[in-house]
This record gives sequence, C-alpha cells and structure tokens, in this order.
Amino acid sequence: MARSILIFLLLTLSLSSYSQDTINIEAEKDSIKACIQTAYVEGLQNEGDVKKIDSGIHPGFNLLGIDKGNEMWNLPIDEWKEKVIERRENGILPKSDKGIVTVEFKSIDITGTAAVAKIEFFVDNVLTYVDYISLYKFEDGWKMVNKIYYKF
Repeated sequence: MARSILIFLLLTLSLSSYSQDTINIEAEKDSIKACIQTAYVEGLQNEGDVKKIDSGIHPGFNLLGIDKGNEMWNLPIDEWKEKVIERRENGILPKSDKGIVTVEFKSIDITGTAAVAKIEFFVDNVLTYVDYISLYKFEDGWKMVNKIYYKF
C-alpha cells in the first residue's frame, strides 16, 4: 500500500511538472510571437516605427541572403533601419492598404534561451517568403538576432 501511494505521488508530481513546463513554453511562444509581430511585421514592414523595431530586434541582428552560386550577403539591422526611415520619409511607410504584410507562425522551437521561429510571410495575402528567425532571450526579453529566408 505504501508503495502504491509513493508511485501515485511520484506520477502526480511528474505530471504537475510537465504541465507547468508546457504552460511556460506556451507563454514563451506567445512572447516570441508578440516580439516578431511588433518589431518585424509592424515596425519594419508595415509602419516604419523605429521604436517598435528596437523593441524586438537586437542591435547585432543580421539578415542573411544568398545570390547565385555560393555567394551570400548580409544586411545589418542598422542599414535595414536606414532604408525603413527613408521609406517613411518618402511616404511609402506606413502602408495603408496596398502591400500590407501579414505572417502565419508555422513553428517555434525553444531550447532554454535560444529559439527559432518559422513563419510564412504574406504580402497582400500572397505567400511571398518563408522566414526562419533566430532569437535569444535577454534580460529584457526575446530579441531577434538573425533571419534567413526563402523567396517564392
């Protein structure tokens, strides 16, 4: 009888721990989604809002892309922000109805303070890119640190 009670208690504790871990992971995923939505979708793509960009993108962030052959290029966030500021000054941003960017989160994989989000990127409801965004959790929350993508 004592052995049955001990087994029951151990199972209960392990299930409680599992439930708590699941809740924490879901909360972290929600934080990552909010970070990407605010800084990347709203800040960089649709509004050109530098405060939003800075809220979720680390200053060391790099966008990586490939050209033909084995060539690769790199766009640091400071250069990307300059382009966004120019687009805002030229009246291209914020977007009103044409060219609106939306995303669908396909997966988020978290290990400790590191994460990767896979998102589908739509322009005017047309799938245009699949993005893979790397994030780290810093003292002040999740920040995007890198992005690679596939363009359709």
